[in-house]
Amino acid sequence: MTRLQRLYTTLLFLLPALALQAQLVPIPDSIRRTSPVVEDDQVIVMLDSLASLKIFEDTHFPNSNQYQNWATYTDTDVPTFPDSVYRERIALMNDQSPFEYVYNADVKQFIDLYGVRKRKLTARILGLAQLYFPLFEEQLDRFNMPLELKYLAVIESALNPIANSPAGAKGLWQFMYGTGKVYGLKVSTYVDDRFDPYKSTIAACEHLQDLYDIYGSWSLALAAYNSGAGNVNKAIRRSGGMKNFWAIKKYLPRETSSYVPAFIAASYVMNYANEHKIYPVDPGILYYEVDTVTVRNALAFDQISEMLSIPMDELVFLNPSFKFRVIPATPDNPYKLRLRKKYIGSFINNEIALYAYKTRAGVASEALAKLVGESYRESVLYTVKSGETVTTVAKKFHMTTSEVRSMNGIKKNYIKPGRKILVYANNGKTKKPSEVLSSTYVPQTVPGDSSAALMAPPGRKEGDTAAVLSAAPAESVAPKTIHVVKKGESLGLISRKYGCSTQDLVEWNNLKSTNIQVGQKLKVASNDGSSSTATTAKTTTPSKPKTTGAAPSQRYFYYTVKAGDNLWEIADKNDVTVSQIKELNKLKNASRLKPGQKIKIPK
Repeated sequence: MTRLQRLYTTLLFLLPALALQAQLVPIPDSIRRTSPVVEDDQVIVMLDSLASLKIFEDTHFPNSNQYQNWATYTDTDVPTFPDSVYRERIALMNDQSPFEYVYNADVKQFIDLYGVRKRKLTARILGLAQLYFPLFEEQLDRFNMPLELKYLAVIESALNPIANSPAGAKGLWQFMYGTGKVYGLKVSTYVDDRFDPYKSTIAACEHLQDLYDIYGSWSLALAAYNSGAGNVNKAIRRSGGMKNFWAIKKYLPRETSSYVPAFIAASYVMNYANEHKIYPVDPGILYYEVDTVTVRNALAFDQISEMLSIPMDELVFLNPSFKFRVIPATPDNPYKLRLRKKYIGSFINNEIALYAYKTRAGVASEALAKLVGESYRESVLYTVKSGETVTTVAKKFHMTTSEVRSMNGIKKNYIKPGRKILVYANNGKTKKPSEVLSSTYVPQTVPGDSSAALMAPPGRKEGDTAAVLSAAPAESVAPKTIHVVKKGESLGLISRKYGCSTQDLVEWNNLKSTNIQVGQKLKVASNDGSSSTATTAKTTTPSKPKTTGAAPSQRYFYYTVKAGDNLWEIADKNDVTVSQIKELNKLKNASRLKPGQKIKIPK
């Protein structure tokens, strides 16, 4: 027998033993984690983001484990079940839901993720569900959609309200800028509606309903939600026209092919958390403890926190859409602020004083009003030209390179020509929030300090007196007869300056709308030289202007529906929202669009 033959014979005897040993030796955690669900999977990234969410810090909520029965099990006692049990439970879920719940190896991987590997973070999701699921269910019910779709936010953001993906998707429902705009979510210097839990939930319901109208399948609608209708349509064509997620799965992008299995697994673990001994970690705030108030003038979180003794972290957590902790409200453009119900009465009782309150850092109402007028910018999509980089684009639109990168999830200076990125709309040289606050900062006396020490405004160091201007605080303004409109001013800003209401300005100047032009001369007092509202430090809430005359009819043009068109894509192409098209054409169901049909598109 040759040496090669002996080696071959030895291997034949060893292989069965090696195979048996492989079955008996426990698989180390380091090896377990080399499953197809790789560590940089977006689902895992969002789960990990919960680890640093401040609302869960024990320093804020010392009783955060109150729901957990630690006496019944330890971290080493992690329940797992045979495939037959998983299959039976998921089959029961399928019988009770219009969603297509199935069990297979792909689903099992994500059950292991939520129920074993990341179970402590899953406990945090269960806690956050106490705050967000009632909101989701309320809107899903209003749209007559399956309530199980609430679990979609679990895999999108892990219920982290400030979730931000590398690709630029943001919020609980991870909207990209373009899709969000189609459904009425606005992005500006100070506000990003994609982070607003209420607005983004409504937009998600509308988007999912439109996708379901296209495919007639919730699984395909979820896949399209993740990767876009274009990728799903291509996968359907490559599969020979099959309209079934599992039939087209191999033709979808890698992340999307795992999307529906992750959704099914998340739904399962959230329903059978007790069986897996996963209990909710209390986030400290529940849905029924929260209410909203209307803010009608510019207001900083510092003012609210200091005057009403509301924890800053709580304000930020409940109102993540305000990017710089500033509410750029005006009488003509109010905003909703979410607070615990126990603070609502205090806010209402002190609303007038809140607008006039000056914080310890020197943030005052006149600074905020100037901030809104001088540095408020809307966002738009810009198509990158050949040779342009992050630096050149930032310079072109008077932005910083970090702003361009963070808004678009760009890590390098290079941008591919033809790519659409988010930039601020107007090219005028507008001031940054910190610059506006600094230029209007008023020296502040520190309580208990007879030296009248100066406190630096946001972005400045204490003692940097060169940046602090000695402008006097806003006091009573002597009534003038004429005011020349400056850039960035609105009727709301002018009315506050002169202690009158927007209604007064409309009547005194015979205005047909609240739109005004730079250089326009306005009467800011009645004919006898006195304004209708006392010009004291006390601020009054202006009333809304009356409508003078009938509103002009909406302008529109006709669009001919082509084969394969859907309402969502038509809205995106024409830079309008889906709801605008539906309202203008009195459409109730987007699936009724037929090739050759003419629909109205608002101009």
